[in-house]
Amino acid sequence: MGYRAYHTNKKTGVTYVYEAASVWDKDKKQPRNKQVCIGKLNRDTGEFMPSKRLNPEQAAVRDPAVTADTRIVGPAVLLDRIVADIELDKVLRKSFPETWQQILCMAYYITVRGGPLSYCEAWSRNHVQPYKKSLSSQRISDILGSLNADGQKTFFKAWGSRIVENDYLCYDITSVSSYGELNEYLKYGYNRDGESLKQINLAMLFGQKSHVPMYFNRLPGNVSDVSTLHYFLETFGYLDYPRLHLVLDRGFYSKKNVDELLAARNKFLMAVSGRPTWVRTVIDEVRQSIQNPDGYQKINGEVLYVHTRLYPWGESRKRCYLHIYYNAHAAATVTDGFTEELLGYKEELEKGLVVSGHEDAYKTFFIVKETPVRGRKVLFNNEAIEKHRNRYAGFYALLTNDIKNPLQALMVYRNKDAVEKCFDDLKNQLDMKRLRIHSSPAMDGRLFVQFIALILTSVLRKKMQEAKLTEKYTVRELLLEMDTLTQIRFSGKYGQMLTEITKPQRLIMETLDINPLA
Repeated sequence: MGYRAYHTNKKTGVTYVYEAASVWDKDKKQPRNKQVCIGKLNRDTGEFMPSKRLNPEQAAVRDPAVTADTRIVGPAVLLDRIVADIELDKVLRKSFPETWQQILCMAYYITVRGGPLSYCEAWSRNHVQPYKKSLSSQRISDILGSLNADGQKTFFKAWGSRIVENDYLCYDITSVSSYGELNEYLKYGYNRDGESLKQINLAMLFGQKSHVPMYFNRLPGNVSDVSTLHYFLETFGYLDYPRLHLVLDRGFYSKKNVDELLAARNKFLMAVSGRPTWVRTVIDEVRQSIQNPDGYQKINGEVLYVHTRLYPWGESRKRCYLHIYYNAHAAATVTDGFTEELLGYKEELEKGLVVSGHEDAYKTFFIVKETPVRGRKVLFNNEAIEKHRNRYAGFYALLTNDIKNPLQALMVYRNKDAVEKCFDDLKNQLDMKRLRIHSSPAMDGRLFVQFIALILTSVLRKKMQEAKLTEKYTVRELLLEMDTLTQIRFSGKYGQMLTEITKPQRLIMETLDINPLA
């Protein structure tokens, strides 16, 4: 174990400080003392003055009067850069001037760890984060209850205006379950995770080009997908958003929704199922031309029949385009699947191995004859089978009032999967699969903080994709890799230093063009 030794020069009166240690002499096979001069003492004050050959960090460590504390800084190095780049701190400060730093602290914690907010106090104490102090559990509860509608309105108005322009906004909805009972928004409804619990519905807009969530709204858990769009469109009036370009899946199609979108003069691209009569009419009209090679296009290796027609909508005859697509392979797959089912049912009947639940299929699609001589004979009911076959298999349609080119429309629609990834992040990466807060005011606050964390996660993933880091890391894995980089802060004149940066950490920061010393 090392120790300090002090030697005073009798001629000059200067006291030198040595760092001494006992070492083993292999040659003499005995211990001996080794001393290295590390500085001297000020003759007037007795203050330790480190040797000039020591760098500041070495000097700070050896100064007995210096205190130091350590905090993990790695995640903050990445997240601080993201916040600065997208100016998220400025928007939050304008919206919540008293608590914006605490909001960011909670969002950092959720992004890095994704656990319950009850653990944020210990995390905030050990990590560098925007609040710069420990955030107690009681303070967290107070803040969540204070993130009112007016502050959130201010935020979304400013934040949305940065994303809306020249971006396709993917709209979708998910459900979040809860065991709570004291929240008026918790209702039984269609649960996308297959859980038999009360839930809220969470609707969201996500920028397709920006890869950033723009806006969310919570709705009662028993509101159907198709009706949520009405509630959602109502909010855009008080947010003063310009005309939007929404991308929606077929679950949101209804005549009423299309009428509302057109009345609000919003642009939209919406999938439409093959069930509406007007869609089937168009498909029937173009069915014969499927055999014409002139109608086929190749999109990312997929061969499709494509047909576009001008479709004036409603009594007002507002201009829309209906894009019809036909995938022969998908149609064959559906047909083959139905045929395979029929063959399975027939075999069950012939062998007398009837299966519970298949009775309707037996009755509808087969004629069974029993004779004393020939026994059981199972015949197909061809008329019923033909009637049941899906004549519209392989067809799908997109309705839009903006994108005339069918290939561009299809590419834009298929890129809406970004919002589904967003929901996956929210539930799994950011610990929102189960709503643990029971009161509606606290729930609204928690959802808002989750949304801020979702912004950080989405922007970080985009940067990782551009730098090809997603080939090696998920967002969570990248943050965990950075979670060992530690900052040591010294008292007095010595400032701060970083612990040794690992090779993976250095590569991550170099790839993302981040200077940890900045």
